[in-house]
Amino acid sequence: MAQKPTAKKTVAEDPRYTQALQSYESGLRAMQEHKFDKAKPHFQKVVSGPIKELIDRASIHLSICNQHLERPTATQFKTPEEHFDYAVSLMNVGDYVTAREHLEKLLKQNAKSDYVVYGLAALDCLTGHVEDSLKRLDEALHLNAQLRFQARNDSDFQNLAEDPRFTELLYPDPGAELGSADGDLGEEEPA
Repeated sequence: MAQKPTAKKTVAEDPRYTQALQSYESGLRAMQEHKFDKAKPHFQKVVSGPIKELIDRASIHLSICNQHLERPTATQFKTPEEHFDYAVSLMNVGDYVTAREHLEKLLKQNAKSDYVVYGLAALDCLTGHVEDSLKRLDEALHLNAQLRFQARNDSDFQNLAEDPRFTELLYPDPGAELGSADGDLGEEEPA
């Protein structure tokens, strides 16, 4: 006697399982990129679905997303300086993407904020954007020349330490400005 083919589909063939697995993987990718607001709906979909194997894992990841989303946001900072300090703390833990988002938001609020431009210069250096870093550092120094002293000892600029353009920014020739304004003013006459 021949057996009837079974009507039950294997787990891999079940479209609900495939859809839940895709949502779970999308949530994980978003979470790894620190985009918790984008990860959350993917995990919610999995948790409310019928696939028990993924529900427990998705619940844990959903809880992590909720914890991150409950942390202070830019609108809860009392001062721009406090917001800047938060961005620097993100840089210090290696979350460069989120740090850049916060610094750029601060820069939009006040384009002439020397410390924000300086922070972006440091971030550009840390992320390997040497040309952008030099340009922003130059801009920050034009806004506040005192930042030269800070930059000389700032480990965030160690990638630029051997670059002569960096050295020129931090140790400008005091006579160069006078000499370029009037050809002879920088030279002494023999006595």
